[in-house]
Amino acid sequence: MAIELRGVSKAYGGGAIGAVDVDLRVEPGQFIALFGPSGSGKTSILQIMGLLLDPDEGEVWLDGEQVDGLTEKGSAAVRRSKMGFVFQSFGLMPLLSAQENVEVALRMLGRRGRVRRDRVREALDTVGLGGRARHRPDELSGGEQQRVALARALVHEPKYVFADEPTGELDTATGAHILGLLRKVAEGGTAVVIASHDPAALEAVDRAYFVRDGRLHLPDHDELELWLQEGQATGGLQGD
Repeated sequence: MAIELRGVSKAYGGGAIGAVDVDLRVEPGQFIALFGPSGSGKTSILQIMGLLLDPDEGEVWLDGEQVDGLTEKGSAAVRRSKMGFVFQSFGLMPLLSAQENVEVALRMLGRRGRVRRDRVREALDTVGLGGRARHRPDELSGGEQQRVALARALVHEPKYVFADEPTGELDTATGAHILGLLRKVAEGGTAVVIASHDPAALEAVDRAYFVRDGRLHLPDHDELELWLQEGQATGGLQGD
């Protein structure tokens, strides 16, 4: 059981920009981070793994089945049942409460009644927001909104969670809390892949890849930490 990219490439504007010549396998329980400069291809890799973007070449395999050739309807069905997504901008519906935002994922799967209510409550309790279930996004802090987004990603018990800059809009302490929650998710058997510029992620993940010009490189810890420090010093840690 794993998600795997085999010789995947993606070009933009006629050039080799984006996810180019990528081979990557992520198994249940692994926590993987993709680091790299702006425009390096981190987000493209996440989107291809999450069936949000089709590769130009190569194959995407999920749990032993090739899934890169699915129709949009087929891809959406896989995402709903097996994947969860967390975005930097939270992506919450402003007129819905935290509980209702989380509940959306289960409504799309046709879950009803007590089963749905229980799962929503459990998901919010998992991220420490059981007492804030009836609050709308504008009544929550940035960190609380990101925790609601994480609860929404987890409520249907996905096998794979993808997070694009999950701490990018958060202060250091709140970001560390989110990374800790993602660490626990991975320890529970879910595969977690994040794109990040956060140095704190180095201590949370099992493996950190450096992405440059769309190619994955497995650096040693000191090499990657030096790049992160240099980026912070020059203000160069910008989103992909």
